[in-house]
Amino acid sequence: MSRLKLNVNGVEHTIEADPEMPLLWALRDIVGLTGTKYGCGEAYCGACTVHLDGTSVKSCNVLAVQADGAEVTTIEGIAQGGKLHPVQEGFWECHGLQCGYCTPGMIMCSVELLQRNPKPTRDEIAHGLEGNLCRCTGYSHIIDAVQHAAKRMAKAK
Repeated sequence: MSRLKLNVNGVEHTIEADPEMPLLWALRDIVGLTGTKYGCGEAYCGACTVHLDGTSVKSCNVLAVQADGAEVTTIEGIAQGGKLHPVQEGFWECHGLQCGYCTPGMIMCSVELLQRNPKPTRDEIAHGLEGNLCRCTGYSHIIDAVQHAAKRMAKAK
């Protein structure tokens, strides 16, 4: 077992984890944050996407020991002061979710995308969400949601 310090959503957690434990399971089973979903376990679907030091990663493909000392942000950590993040609001308002299973990963990738590119085109959004699979939608509403969030974020500046 390895002793790790994970800073998750601004809260430091000291945990004991097997050196081969994926970050996904450390977050869900040890830290207790279940918003990050297990989808495929092979870094294919993106349901487990979190931010590691500000970059989107598939937490099923990152070992918890690799996150030792890093800043981890999960879907639970992007809302501030009880107010949803604009991307979360966009998914709600533009019907960018159906069953909701892929939603945390889609939102986390979208947040990073908008940090890098505050005014993405539909094609840039689609490209930015590659590697995140949704089995329910045709992606159109998801792209609408990201565009909606981009506009809202631009107005807030």
